[in-house]
Amino acid sequence: MAENQELANPKRDSQSSPGATSREKEVAASAYEAFLVGKYDESLKQLEALQELNKDDYKISMNKAVVQFYRSGQTTTGGLKQALVAMKNQVHTSADVDGLDDVENSLLSYNQAIVHYHMRQFSDAVAIAERLYQFLEPFEEKFALAVCFLLVDLYLLTFRPEKAVHLLAVLDKLSVQGSNKNGKGENNNWNKDGSSQRSEFTAVMEAAKSKMHQYKVRAYIQMKSSKACKREIKSVMNTAGNSAPSLFLKSNFEYLRGNYRKAVKLLNSSNIAEHPGPIKTGECVRCMFWNNLGCIHFAMGKHNLGVFYFKKALQENEHTCAQLGDCSNAAKRFTGIPMCALLANKRYELLYNCGIQLLHIGRPLAAFECLMEAVQVYHSNPRLWLRLAECCVSANKGGSEQESKGLPCKKGIVQSVVGQGYHRKIILASQSTQNTIYSEGQSAAIPVASMEFAAICLRNALLLLPEHHQQEAPAENCPKGSQSGATETASDTSDACSGKGQEADKFLSAAPSSPLRKQEVENLRCSILACSAYVALALGDNLMALNHAEKLLHQTKLSGSLKFLGHLYAAEALISLDRISDAIAHLNPENVSDVSVGVLTNEQDQGSDKGDEPVESSGRHALTCYPSSVTSARTMMLFNLGSAYCLRSEYDKARKCLHQAACMLSTKDVPPEAILLGVYLELQNGNTQLALQIIKRNQLLPVAFQRVSPDSRKKPVQPPPSFTQVQRK
Repeated sequence: MAENQELANPKRDSQSSPGATSREKEVAASAYEAFLVGKYDESLKQLEALQELNKDDYKISMNKAVVQFYRSGQTTTGGLKQALVAMKNQVHTSADVDGLDDVENSLLSYNQAIVHYHMRQFSDAVAIAERLYQFLEPFEEKFALAVCFLLVDLYLLTFRPEKAVHLLAVLDKLSVQGSNKNGKGENNNWNKDGSSQRSEFTAVMEAAKSKMHQYKVRAYIQMKSSKACKREIKSVMNTAGNSAPSLFLKSNFEYLRGNYRKAVKLLNSSNIAEHPGPIKTGECVRCMFWNNLGCIHFAMGKHNLGVFYFKKALQENEHTCAQLGDCSNAAKRFTGIPMCALLANKRYELLYNCGIQLLHIGRPLAAFECLMEAVQVYHSNPRLWLRLAECCVSANKGGSEQESKGLPCKKGIVQSVVGQGYHRKIILASQSTQNTIYSEGQSAAIPVASMEFAAICLRNALLLLPEHHQQEAPAENCPKGSQSGATETASDTSDACSGKGQEADKFLSAAPSSPLRKQEVENLRCSILACSAYVALALGDNLMALNHAEKLLHQTKLSGSLKFLGHLYAAEALISLDRISDAIAHLNPENVSDVSVGVLTNEQDQGSDKGDEPVESSGRHALTCYPSSVTSARTMMLFNLGSAYCLRSEYDKARKCLHQAACMLSTKDVPPEAILLGVYLELQNGNTQLALQIIKRNQLLPVAFQRVSPDSRKKPVQPPPSFTQVQRK
């Protein structure tokens, strides 16, 4: 749970400005006392009087802006930000916070960081807080501690747990040193006012221990460090007891370990009714509760239940926003709502979660609507663009109504029968939906679930990925597959990949989920290329499909499933380009040695410190026709190879391929496209009756491979359609 960071009060700069007269100090003290008891009008009057005495001190203007902000109920965040920027320019300090050697400007910079934090501008807040940390020693103890906690919180929100752990270790050392020096009566380097402030600092550190343990748990959860996390969980439970934050953290820990039932039990045991509201904590605990239940059931494979819980979370989020104000309105995003509650709105994270769940249960149109709203905020997430493309592909498969809803359906080759007697005709079903334009007369840029829009989404996803040369400096000691998509496998050695000050080079931001590691980026690239090849084939862009397929096959560490699809898509594109010989080389069954998804099998990602992002791996979604073994994959290659031989009129070779493939499968597992190929071969050989028998029985007959009529001279039959389009993995 994110801590509710607060603005620094005006005490230090109001009462101890260098060179201040006794009258100025008296007025400043009165203003500060009125501010503490909530008499903001009185405090403003005193500050105005103080400004009359000293018109050149910008710190008085800053204190007036802070008091006015509190008088408005902390609802004018945008105005406060503009006022602080104007003051920053007044003291001739650039926006990137250079020149912090003047410690007197530290409160102004800190308040700017707090405003950026609550407005979700985390990068700007981190830049300011890191520069403040460089000048930590001259600060007062309480202020230095506030800077450290702010920076720890920002590191966790931006998924840099290693830096957060390092900073917490520094705080631990400071706490121990402060306690030892206080006991020995020695002077503290930070403290120039005596032992009373040392004792006060020690008391503050003791009170902050529970918060530090919670920060450590959040960091270790992000690092997937189970042993260290388990140790800190015990400390949290000892210091905070069975509070909602501690139980949520423990539930997240059990969730990452795969103990889903225990995670649900811990969530249910938390008394969320007694937890303070979003005004005090910046979080809607009820929303988090339903959201985390949705994540757990997603990991358990109970996607319908997951959708139910995410909808409950969305309802709770809307209820919270209605109480706070219209925080979903972008135009009024930072006005009318208390600053401390700006982070409470989780609408877009929840829509992201719900969209992924809907995609898994075979409801691509509903998933598309959710993800399209989420992409307005998380437009730099390449994996989200891939999911949008998957929604478009699933919505345009061209199958039956049952198939479009993710339900099992029986496929045959007969569409209907018309006429009677001598005029009775059998109409065969079309087995290919390729080269179909799905939104004629409409711009491809319009966000609808079309294949044209899928191509745009995939292009965006590829552009957001780093270039290969930026990713080819591998960390030799990194564990392979330490994270894969969403709830990656936990690893106690995940920090082996972390270097000093190089986190940005090793991770790719994928908000709202965890950043992608180097291998995950390459896995994602392979999935995007495979999907791009499929979409290009569906749109009839065979050259682009061939380009994507060849790029896919040249990727390093390519999973067996995507390698199989790469050969199929390349072959189909080459056949459409009348390059049959090149296609036959891709359709060699020996090209298939593995159809596993490799490191891409896990489907759940910990998207934040609460584990609230069920982000997906780059895997397939309910592909009923995808081969489950190397044998079935090779039979599919053989069926397609036979089709390619037919296009070159090499019917004997096609018959051998069909025979070999049919012997490797049971009768019920032969795809309808293969049956059509058998019908085509019999018609070419003049065996009309045998072709009719194959159609009636909807299966290949063994006798069909023995009866060959070499002297058949029938009129040419239209070549069979290629059936290499298999849904992308």
